[in-house]
Amino acid sequence: MANPPLQGIISYPVTPFDAATGEVDLAALRALTGALVAAGSHAVAPLGSTGESAYLTGKEWDAVCETTLDAVAGRVPTLVGVSHWSTEGTVRRARVAARHGATAIMVLPQVYWKLTEDELARHYDEVARATDLPMMLYNNPGTSGVDLRPETVVALARKIPNLTMVKESSGEVSRFRAIRELSDGELSVYNGSNPLALDAFRAGAAGWCTAAPCLVPQPVLELHAAAVGGQQERADALLRELLPFLRFIVRHGLPRTVKAGLEILNRPAGPPRPPLLPLPPEETAQLRELLTGLLPPSAA
Repeated sequence: MANPPLQGIISYPVTPFDAATGEVDLAALRALTGALVAAGSHAVAPLGSTGESAYLTGKEWDAVCETTLDAVAGRVPTLVGVSHWSTEGTVRRARVAARHGATAIMVLPQVYWKLTEDELARHYDEVARATDLPMMLYNNPGTSGVDLRPETVVALARKIPNLTMVKESSGEVSRFRAIRELSDGELSVYNGSNPLALDAFRAGAAGWCTAAPCLVPQPVLELHAAAVGGQQERADALLRELLPFLRFIVRHGLPRTVKAGLEILNRPAGPPRPPLLPLPPEETAQLRELLTGLLPPSAA
């Protein structure tokens, strides 16, 4: 795409829960969302796996969607993850996101039964028809158990006009360029694998979808600026500093690590929702050390 609706650092907020009641803490969500925008995020993307979307009731999901988009208030674009086990549920979420002013929607093939290509095509087509919003296909085989290879992604996009973006989280750098080349540049590709941030930008990714700005926004934004500004040595140096942290939060799980980090920074977002457990004390100490090395003394 010549001018995709989303570019740069697309920040993923966690969904805060009240530590005493377990209910969604909408005030904390509003504060976290506002902080992501104020820090300079180029877009905000609620209700992905970082946001524990799969563990929310329908009413909670709607409230998180509305609160996040209201807190952003149009200051930056928004990408709402609308995935659900059923096509009907995904369609419903897409319509809620559109009603509250989302810029775009993201759809992971969140399935129990392995879908055929015809079933995948029908699912994406029906979701796409539910709104006029541009749609991002999310390929994350580690989470969904479904690996949508570049040829499959491009074939789907040719059948579905508003499928214009792909978030690629397989961990294979070659796919960023392959998707762009196979689609003749019509599909914008986004990186969802934190450690590959720099490789992805160098391969033509339009953006980096990441929860890291919840904890360390400035280093992430500086890495993007260096990458797109052609400051290769600075970009390499910034990535070297960030890599231990990026690998840590991926290895130990984004909801539990980001929430542990927010607690360390005196910005509590409550625990993750069961069956997830909080980050254990030993790993929390390691995270504290990583954050101390990345943030100014006043912040850490």
